[in-house]
Amino acid sequence: MRPALTLLASLVALVTVAVAACGNDNSDVSRDLTTARADTTVSGRITITGSSTVEPVSTFVAEAFRGQNGKVDPTVDGPGTGDGFERLCSGVADIAGASRPIEEDELAACHEAGIEVIELAIGLDGVAVITSAGNDVECLTFADLYALAGIEAEGVDRWSEAEAVAEELGSTTSFPDESLLLAGPGEESGTYDAFISIVLEEVAGPRVDAGAITEDEAGLARPDYAASADDNSIIETVAGEPGGLGWVGLAYAEQSEDVRIIPIARAPGDPCVTPTAETVMDGSYPISRDLYIYVSAEAAERPVVAAFVDFYLEGLAGFLDDADYVPQPDPEATVERWEARTTGSAGDDG
Repeated sequence: MRPALTLLASLVALVTVAVAACGNDNSDVSRDLTTARADTTVSGRITITGSSTVEPVSTFVAEAFRGQNGKVDPTVDGPGTGDGFERLCSGVADIAGASRPIEEDELAACHEAGIEVIELAIGLDGVAVITSAGNDVECLTFADLYALAGIEAEGVDRWSEAEAVAEELGSTTSFPDESLLLAGPGEESGTYDAFISIVLEEVAGPRVDAGAITEDEAGLARPDYAASADDNSIIETVAGEPGGLGWVGLAYAEQSEDVRIIPIARAPGDPCVTPTAETVMDGSYPISRDLYIYVSAEAAERPVVAAFVDFYLEGLAGFLDDADYVPQPDPEATVERWEARTTGSAGDDG
């Protein structure tokens, strides 16, 4: 294992370069800057699963590691954050990508199964709200998104039908009289959880107080939307309808020319902010989130897994840039957590 200071110095240097390169569409540049070197003395299989959002990053890492050490066989898939935690806690996977922090019940399930997890924040991403290229909606607030995608929107099949609830929440947005087709990730997805916790739950509180919905309903999206674990399928669904609306990870939305990303304001009267690498990093885009990998502490004792995570972190900035994600502003904390093999959630550290 590389000394902590060497790994930390490499990661900080790479983050500095990646921030300077944000917005560069030439993926070869970031790969040239990925100076990580794989341990060629290890061999074996590594199973990486979890978030479809994190999957592209882990795929770049796996390809690069395998390219330097053909004796290692890393496999990567992206069934969703929730499914990834289930596989990690059942011992089926060594590493799980996640687009939200692990929840207490998931952590407890791991602990009961005798598996401790090491939480490593690897980057930042925004949840992009998308519509069809021909839709001229200029900005949506959290109130608008609740009125269109929240539990009270069940059965609403035209944008204009959601305007009344939005107005009750203080919105002045004028919705088009257009058919509404909503598409988004399913409940197994961390992107779904992020949208619920950041957007819908914040707005739902007053609706609970008003007696319009119950507390249990506050944490739900409308059930009658086109759910998919495939971000590209969501984009295709939204792009195919003039009144399409959906939400996906920013990196996926930016790669499509068939949809338009809608600027978002947290509250009526707040500035409308378009998600970019800069607005995600500085926190001005209101639907931003951390991305993680979770490593089984037991698996981390295997030299091949430890070497893979070392490699992942050493070349992290380049791998994030390849996947069009944003580096963590404090990479030192991630490296220190890995080197100390600190288990549990960072949110519980005190």
